[in-house]
Amino acid sequence: MSYIISQDQCVDADMVGGKAASLNALSRGGFEPPAFFVITSNAFQDGTPVPELEAELSAALAALGAGPFAVRSSGRAEDGNAHSHAGQFDTVLNVAAADVIVAAQQVWKSGFSNTITTYLAATSGEAPEAPAIIVQRMIDAVAAGVAFSADPVSGLRERVVISAVAGLGEALVAGEVDGEDWLIDGGNNVVNRPTSKVLTEVQAQAIATLARRAEVAFEHPQDIEWAIDEAGLHILQSRPITTALLPKPMPDTALTIFDNSNIVESYPGMVSPLTYSFAVHVYDRVYRAFVDLLGVPETTIHANTAVFANMLGRVDGRVYYNLANWYRALALLPGFSLNRAYMETMMGVSEPLPTEITDAIGPPPATGVARVTEYLKLARVAGGLLWQAARLPSTRRRFYDRLNATLDTDLDVNTATPTALAKQYRQIESTLLDQWDAPLVNDFFCMIAFGASRNLMQNWLGDPGLLLHNDVMIGQGDIVSAEPAQRIAKMGAMARKLGVTDLDQLMRHPEIALEIDAYLAKFGDRCTEELKLESIPLTDDPTSLLIAIVAQAAQPERPYGSAKTPDWDTLFAGRPVKRAVAKWVIGWTKARVRDRENLRFERTRIFGYARRVFLALGREFSTRGLIANQRDIFLLTKDEILGAVEGSGVSHDLKAIIAMRKTEDDAAVLRPDPPERIALRGPAIAPHWHIGEVTETNAEMSQSGTGCAAGTVTATARVIRDPRSQSLAPGEILIARHTDPGWIAVFSQASAIVVERGSLLSHSAIVARELGIPCVVGLKDATDWIADGQLITVNGATGKVEKHDE
Repeated sequence: MSYIISQDQCVDADMVGGKAASLNALSRGGFEPPAFFVITSNAFQDGTPVPELEAELSAALAALGAGPFAVRSSGRAEDGNAHSHAGQFDTVLNVAAADVIVAAQQVWKSGFSNTITTYLAATSGEAPEAPAIIVQRMIDAVAAGVAFSADPVSGLRERVVISAVAGLGEALVAGEVDGEDWLIDGGNNVVNRPTSKVLTEVQAQAIATLARRAEVAFEHPQDIEWAIDEAGLHILQSRPITTALLPKPMPDTALTIFDNSNIVESYPGMVSPLTYSFAVHVYDRVYRAFVDLLGVPETTIHANTAVFANMLGRVDGRVYYNLANWYRALALLPGFSLNRAYMETMMGVSEPLPTEITDAIGPPPATGVARVTEYLKLARVAGGLLWQAARLPSTRRRFYDRLNATLDTDLDVNTATPTALAKQYRQIESTLLDQWDAPLVNDFFCMIAFGASRNLMQNWLGDPGLLLHNDVMIGQGDIVSAEPAQRIAKMGAMARKLGVTDLDQLMRHPEIALEIDAYLAKFGDRCTEELKLESIPLTDDPTSLLIAIVAQAAQPERPYGSAKTPDWDTLFAGRPVKRAVAKWVIGWTKARVRDRENLRFERTRIFGYARRVFLALGREFSTRGLIANQRDIFLLTKDEILGAVEGSGVSHDLKAIIAMRKTEDDAAVLRPDPPERIALRGPAIAPHWHIGEVTETNAEMSQSGTGCAAGTVTATARVIRDPRSQSLAPGEILIARHTDPGWIAVFSQASAIVVERGSLLSHSAIVARELGIPCVVGLKDATDWIADGQLITVNGATGKVEKHDE
């Protein structure tokens, strides 16, 4: 009779115990646990080894290889589906070959300890018995621990819980030390990452994958022990999770893609729940109107209500586009089936959508009669658009009439009641947000005209035509985007003449104070991140304006951009028809660009007024004890606020809601921004984001983006992430992830501008052209690639940016 059972023969749990049988199954499943053999429980009589054991053990150890070895128990009920017996038997590690028999004797005796007797009495009620003993090659671990393929605490199945320590994991398993804890979701994303660094993110994800593999192999959620040595990751054992788990969720493979490659320019960084809910409503109403403008039937729009109501998502406090719904809305447009690829480019994202989404949405390419029908629809839409273009001036006038009637109200938000304030907000919704016709129509024609005129000039004049196109788009005297910089320059000149050198002196000069008051009266709602309702407008804190004026006073006066009048006769010599067409197209495009910027300024006014209304509601809520302080209003959604006034609210405890969101947002603000694109399966509840692995910085000395304003400048780069707390010295080159109209005070100091995001029609590009300074947009990762204080050269015509060695 043999008292040693080899690894490949350990299949009968009644003989070799549950742990050994599990290791055998792991080995047969391709998991490659460290090599082992088993000493049967009857190899010891009353705790004494039988005489034949020593010879058999020596032969088995020689076959197993050089030590040291781990000697551990394998009871018949150990690691079973009902009870794990975890930590109840002894384990002896780093055992030399000569000491294995003594260690095995210790493990055998632990089967009759007071600990195991008590455990059995509390669980199965069975009598104690001796375990079989596993002798296994020892892993020289640099890190070790346990992993659960389902969360044994919450009961959630689609998350892996990992606990890790440096070195051997036995102290962790025994509960003698605390490990660093990792939480990995069903998509193998890190949900919780510890501050210590026993594991890298890649190692944690590999352990999670290993635990899930074990679950599949054993057809039950598993609790595994693992170790990492110089050779890599090893599984040491696997046993079923014996605690109760929630039912396994039904498979849901629906794909949601969140992308912020465009919207981050309008809503950068953390965005409050109030701003997000306000933006969701605005996008819903605006894009319903947009597809209606392009000829989509009202019945179709109504049938896709959920699409328009879910154009945005909020991921870890940041706003994203829900791209699948944007694509669904695009697929409603007439002509979509004629040229799907071109329509997809209208979305303007940095990478295309997966075919899994695009193939399942919208009609297939039109052929035969269907193709003719689509062209007829397009012809009808084209006729409607020509009518919209013809009546654009009157549409714009009506919009301004509604806007001024709403904003020039007799209501004093400083003394208004909650009921009056809620009514006033509903007026903003119904007369402005729900009738966003002039900005929408003009934006559409601006996009078409800008692209068409640019292509026309390139086709007819080549590369010089592109430069000319940029040149003729600057210097429009009635474009509102350039006015703040011009006013700041004027006030700076006044301060220079009066010898003003600091902020305190500014307001002591009546003529400058009058100019500042006039500026704030018109542009007081313009601020950094002005579309976020929680942002502080200049009317409340004009410090950035005052700093810009003093900075302007300290530098020589410089001329601002002015429109160049092309020599049309020379450019189109002998081509009178093309000359006439080019002049008309360029002139019409300039008007659309001007109106686009001017109407966007009116959007700033509307958002600014909405901000004041909601802050007034915050004041009234706080005086009634509904919230702790006025600005807590931004942690509630639009519907929660209005519901509390109008009677449709769900919860009376607004403070509890605010406390929960404050905790969530405080944690989210400490995490880095999630990536530009995120893919989720099933319910689109975005996870908390995690700190990713540090990536190497691009070592190239030059890169190219999109050139937006001609000129070449070599100067010091200044990376600005928040213009409210960072400043730009005159003549430095501004490097930013994104900008908005609130950055104008910084723009006025810059000799050139480089922005990671944006397009030829983005605010930074238009203002740079107005100011006559070089501008490059769309230079990915510019704020990481360019070091703060580094000497660089910016070519605003070609889009090339070069770094120089110091």
